[in-house]
Amino acid sequence: MASGLRSSSSSSSFTTAAGGGALSSSGRFERQLHGNGSSSSSSSSSSSAVSTQGGVSFGQTHLPGRSKAPSSRRSVTPNSRTNSGSDYEEDRGRVRVAVRLRPKNAEDIILDSDFADCVELQPELKRLKLRKNNWTSESYRFDEVFTETASQKRVYEVVAKPVVESVLNGYSGTVMAYGQTGTGKTYTLGKLGKDDASERGIMARALEDILASVSASDCVEVSYFQLYMECIQDLLAPEKINIPINEDPKTGEISLPGASVVKVQNLDQFSQLLQIGEANRHAANTKLNTESSRSHAILMVYIRRSVHEKVEDGITSWEKVPRTTLSGSNAIPLIRKSKLLIVDLAGSERIDKSGSEGHLLEEAKFINLSLTSLGKCINALAENSPHIPLRDSKLTRLLRDSFGGHCSARTSLIITIGPSARHYAETTSSVMFGQRAIKIVNMVKLKEEFDYEGLCRKLEHQVDHLTAEVERKQKLREDDKYKLEKELKECQDSFAEAKRNLITRSEFLEKENTRLEVEMKDLLNELKCQKDHNDLMSEKAARLEVNIKCSKQHQLESSTYQKVLADTTQMYEKKIAELIKQLKDEHAHAKSVEEQLNAMKKLLNDSQKTIQGQKEVDELTVKLQEMYQLHGQTLSELQSLKSEQEGLLGEKARLNEELQAVRERLSVEENQRKTIEYELDKILYMNGNTKASSTFGTRIGSQKTNSLRETLSGQRATIAKICEEVGLQKILQLLTSEDSDVQIHAVKVVANLAAEDFNQEKIVEEGGLDALLMLLRSSQNTTILRVTSGAIANLAMNELNQGLIMSKGGAQLLAKIASKTTDLQTLRMVAGALANLCGNEKLHIMLKEDGGIKALLEMGRSGSNDVTAQIARGIANFAKCESRGINLGQRKGRSLLMDDGALGWLIANSNNSSTSAQRHVELALCHLAQNEDNVEDFISSGGVKELVRISVESSREDIRNLAKKMLRSSPTFRTIKAEKY
Repeated sequence: MASGLRSSSSSSSFTTAAGGGALSSSGRFERQLHGNGSSSSSSSSSSSAVSTQGGVSFGQTHLPGRSKAPSSRRSVTPNSRTNSGSDYEEDRGRVRVAVRLRPKNAEDIILDSDFADCVELQPELKRLKLRKNNWTSESYRFDEVFTETASQKRVYEVVAKPVVESVLNGYSGTVMAYGQTGTGKTYTLGKLGKDDASERGIMARALEDILASVSASDCVEVSYFQLYMECIQDLLAPEKINIPINEDPKTGEISLPGASVVKVQNLDQFSQLLQIGEANRHAANTKLNTESSRSHAILMVYIRRSVHEKVEDGITSWEKVPRTTLSGSNAIPLIRKSKLLIVDLAGSERIDKSGSEGHLLEEAKFINLSLTSLGKCINALAENSPHIPLRDSKLTRLLRDSFGGHCSARTSLIITIGPSARHYAETTSSVMFGQRAIKIVNMVKLKEEFDYEGLCRKLEHQVDHLTAEVERKQKLREDDKYKLEKELKECQDSFAEAKRNLITRSEFLEKENTRLEVEMKDLLNELKCQKDHNDLMSEKAARLEVNIKCSKQHQLESSTYQKVLADTTQMYEKKIAELIKQLKDEHAHAKSVEEQLNAMKKLLNDSQKTIQGQKEVDELTVKLQEMYQLHGQTLSELQSLKSEQEGLLGEKARLNEELQAVRERLSVEENQRKTIEYELDKILYMNGNTKASSTFGTRIGSQKTNSLRETLSGQRATIAKICEEVGLQKILQLLTSEDSDVQIHAVKVVANLAAEDFNQEKIVEEGGLDALLMLLRSSQNTTILRVTSGAIANLAMNELNQGLIMSKGGAQLLAKIASKTTDLQTLRMVAGALANLCGNEKLHIMLKEDGGIKALLEMGRSGSNDVTAQIARGIANFAKCESRGINLGQRKGRSLLMDDGALGWLIANSNNSSTSAQRHVELALCHLAQNEDNVEDFISSGGVKELVRISVESSREDIRNLAKKMLRSSPTFRTIKAEKY
């Protein structure tokens, strides 16, 4: 590989190897372009002698100041030839390096508000400046500098499109992204842009151009794999793990025999393959990036194209080489094989900034180790070192063609950096990596082969086609002959049959004529009989007419009689009506007389009652006078009572004012007491930015943080002094004291010591964990329970301590405390301890059985934002562990959180006013959505609607992207989103 690389010099012109080229036994042609340090047009001054091995000529170009390479480092590709050429770009073989600046996110704006920008871009000069301070800065020049507003299309056209065009012309090519975690490498390369086509990355755009340029006879195949912890895994078939790397001893080409190779027909198929690969790629949540890639992803695109036209690229034409004695369409075809690598490197990171620990720490070590090996190779190549340490890492072995070697590629490198001044060292390291890479010059080769196999298949196909055609025509002639003979025989048979039918028809017609004559005679006889019958019927009709006239006359006489009868009836009816009227008048007269009689009786009764009522009126008058006297006395008494009431009301108002003043004083004193207790708890347990935020989930302002740090420093010094003088064993013995004040002071000291990692192991060994759990069982003091819960929360941040706490029944005790207490600070400590236990996947089943999940959700009844934030953090930890287990194939089935109603709680608290609580709720929903077995719960509870809202309204971009990814990855979510939203 070292012989294929050259450091850039003052002149970047290219010359070809001497010797023209030779045809190998297998019919392969190979064209090479070497970097030349001299601008002279004479090829003899820049090329070395040509050596021949196995019938193939090889050219070797030497740079000034570099000794001639030994024969073992020559391009020893068998069956190849080297051609001379001209009219190439001046620096075609040099590694092209571009820089892209990521826009500021919300976190950068908040945390960098007190810092000046450390990056200054000069895109028109293709320069980048890094400011160390207000007076000192360093300037670097690149092939292209992209600002934060640069579009994906422009990045592709400048960085990757020239490489893609070279690949389509038969050269291999590489596009690689390098930079710190969270600076946009995966966005630049692998963004699919399903919702917005303008956001498509280099992978999608490159395959779109390739598929649009190839013909139906060409072949495009892809492989997609990742390098994870120095182990190669196929992303399209994740069961293929630890794939070996093979190197051809003759050609030096690198291959992965176990990796899947899929033929691509269209862009939709490639998008599906890319989605499958991204779903299988290792990712994790770190402080620097919510979805941080933990592996190097490499997409290999293999292109095989037939050469139909004369090559005009400035290289000696291969037409002069005798190809075959065949002519016309049977000439031996040429094919070109090329390969495109698109490499998404995992982000470099510092452990102290990313906060990686446990398995994430191991991942980070392997990532940094492979990137360090790559940096060593880049340094050696840039410094023209005689030894290139390619075998230090699998990554450098896979990328040996990208930075020189036996079969080198045209390479473009894009450096992604962030704008934050907090990461000045990482930004400088990435920029210097690009500055070293820009000095490297590759040896670009064109591979052409005679396609004897294709020609053989073509000739065999033609022979088979002609043989089938001959057989088909022969069979057609035999069929035609048989058909004509059959038609002749059918015509003869038809003629004889027609003759027989004609004779038979003539005989039948003669018989039919005779029969019709007989029938005609019979019809004439029938007509005669019918005429006689008609005459008889006419006589009967005349008789009927006479009878009808007689009937009409009788009918007229009957109607006259009926008229006379009707008149008589009407006369009698009138007489009867007059009699009825007279009867009614007499009845009315009798009724009026009766009414007059009743009125007279009523008047008589009224007169008698009037005589008796005069006496009653006199009695009522006497009683009324007595009531007037009583009313006067009552009014005087009422007046005196009103005056007494007014005096009592005044006294009551004065007493109420005094009572209100006393209540206000008591309220102020209570608030002061709670504030002092709250600040004391923060001083005891908030020690360190990382652990304070993970335990309590709150952010303190800068001024308050400074004062709190001073107080905390004093507290730590006091506690350390007490521990040295008294001893940890004696402090733990004080936890069993009968004096509650002694217990409170002792448990506060233990809680403060447990906040430091180096004290936790000592506390557990001395029996401190057992003593704390005993306090939770026996004590009824609210302060003791609150501080003890906080101490256990600090111990629960260690994975070993988590298992001990669960095995000793700690989760059950915490759940019991949560169900009994109403103190918000105690609930916050208990929720923090349970949230830390949720981060251990091994304890999930035990935690659920002990009631820890149920207790965690029930604490949400308090309504406190601090408690809600701790609950949301615990659910997010639990869901993240489950999603990681599903991605690794270690877990299947519905989430354990669903039975306790965690999904409903998350949806109900998705709009919480606390920023920390809302962030953890959104993360938990996104991780739960990764499990396909949770889809039905999301549909029934309205979780899909929340995912759609998060993908649009979330304050954090990484969470929005994660929600979009979940909506795209599930067909059910995509269907519901398309129908409803």
